[in-house]
Amino acid sequence: MTATTGPAEPRARIGDVLRSTEATLAAIAIAGFVALAATTHGNLLHGDTLRAVLQFLAVPILVGLAQMVVLGVGQMNLSVGVTVGLCSMIAAWMMVQAGLPAWLAVAACVLVGAAIGAANGLLVILTRINGFIVTLATMTVIDGLRYGIDGSGTYQGYSPTLVRLGQGSILGVPNAFLVAVVVAVLVAFFFRRAAPGRRLLATGGNPVAARLSGISNDRSLVVAHTLSGLLAGFAGAVELALSGSVNATIGDDLLLPSFAAPIIGGVALVGGAVSVLGTCLAALIVRLVDVAQAEYSIDPSWVNLIVGAVVLGAVLLTQLRARPGTSGGRARALLARKVRRT
Repeated sequence: MTATTGPAEPRARIGDVLRSTEATLAAIAIAGFVALAATTHGNLLHGDTLRAVLQFLAVPILVGLAQMVVLGVGQMNLSVGVTVGLCSMIAAWMMVQAGLPAWLAVAACVLVGAAIGAANGLLVILTRINGFIVTLATMTVIDGLRYGIDGSGTYQGYSPTLVRLGQGSILGVPNAFLVAVVVAVLVAFFFRRAAPGRRLLATGGNPVAARLSGISNDRSLVVAHTLSGLLAGFAGAVELALSGSVNATIGDDLLLPSFAAPIIGGVALVGGAVSVLGTCLAALIVRLVDVAQAEYSIDPSWVNLIVGAVVLGAVLLTQLRARPGTSGGRARALLARKVRRT
């Protein structure tokens, strides 16, 4: 008997899309934006306000992607926030104290982030200690290095051209946000189309099956942590261009957002799956919560409580989806076999 496909198949696909985490987050983001616009008498719809929302959404997106990459291999990077701060401080020092050009300082900012990430990955495979512990240690070391550059002082007055570029816009869309979007597209391409990205997810989904398929799990861990550091370096460069002045406290408030965006976006802590769109949408929702806090003068502690509770709920939900009998569990079980064919 020959199997045939009919209109039911496209309808089923549309139904799957509508039930996806990304669709749910998009609906929540739209509803939240409309509610904020209505209750603030349209202030959120003003051009300057919209630009500010998108402008300061860039760094949360980048640090969320930086955390998402290591979550994809079942690891964590607690040093994401302080890495952003250290990279910004080094770049500012290069421009202010060493008198180096802005392009060289920005390049160094990104490369320092990648080097820190590579060091994290190498420490993980050499010590065989979980990335949570390794990055907890490196977070403390990097935190000390930040203050060692200029103490509690502030670097300012560097490259007006860089600051003007960072705070500028194209057709009303902030340059910083455009950078974050371009980086997100490249990360999505890496995981969806590039063989190293699929191998990385295979390592996170089932390390034993990945190894039997000829994949080096150690290499995947180093690649994941290096890419995480690279993205943190990009975030540091954007922070540098946006703020116009940096000090050693930069990055202190980025650890929770770095976890909130990917976890709320549907990325499982056990590894094997990522969601670039979900991470970006979750970062937008968290940003709208920050806007609501400012508009309604809500105690910041309540905002942290709400975000933390949502993250906990998302973790519980993804744990349920990860069970072997669920579609998420079956998808991860099939991932290594898919990689073997690439």
